[in-house]
Amino acid sequence: MIIREAKFLMSNTKVEACPAPDKPEYAFIGRSNVGKSSLINMLTEQKKLAKTSAQPGKTQLINHFLINNEWYLVDLPGYGYAKVSKSSREEWRRMIKFYFEKRENLTCVFVLIDSRHEPLQPDLDFINQLGTMGVPFVLVFTKVDKQSALKTDSTIAAYERKLRETWDELPQMFRTSAEKQVGRNEILSFIDEVNAQVQNQE
Repeated sequence: MIIREAKFLMSNTKVEACPAPDKPEYAFIGRSNVGKSSLINMLTEQKKLAKTSAQPGKTQLINHFLINNEWYLVDLPGYGYAKVSKSSREEWRRMIKFYFEKRENLTCVFVLIDSRHEPLQPDLDFINQLGTMGVPFVLVFTKVDKQSALKTDSTIAAYERKLRETWDELPQMFRTSAEKQVGRNEILSFIDEVNAQVQNQE
C-alpha cells in the first residue's frame, strides 16, 4: 500500500460525534509511552500527523485520521498511566468500552506492546477484554531496534505462552521500529488485505 494522503479529521470523546461509519476503521492503542504516535507517523510517513510527547498520557481523545480517502486510522488514548486520577481512568475506560461496542465500522484494533518488557498484566487484561467483547485485534511489538532480535523473540514467546493459557487461537503479531521503519510494509499490507475483504463483503 502506498500512502498518498493522510489527514487529521477530528478529536472527540463521543462515539456519536465520530465521522460517518462508511469506511473500514483501524484503531491503535497501548500503554502510555509505548510509541504509538511515532508508529502512526512512521506508517503514514508524516512526522507530525500524530502528536508525540515525552510526557506519557498525552492522547486523551479519540483522534480520527483519513488515509487515502479509503480508511480511517484512529489514535486512542493510552492506558496504564499511573499519574492519572481514578475518576479520569474510569472515564477513559467507559469511553473506550463504548467506542469498541458501538463503532460499527471498527475493523481491527492494533494493540501496541513495548517489546522490551516481559508480559505486563495491564496488557494481558486489555487483550482479554477485547476477546470478551469480540473485537478483532492484532498485536504490535514496538521499539524492536532498542534491543537484540533474541530479546524480542523472548518477549513474544512469553506473550504467546501467557495467551495460550486462555486463547485457542493466537492473534497475528507484528514487530516494529518507528525509528528504523521496521514493520511498516507488513502492517500496511495487512490493512490492504483486510480492506479488500471488507469490500468483497459489501
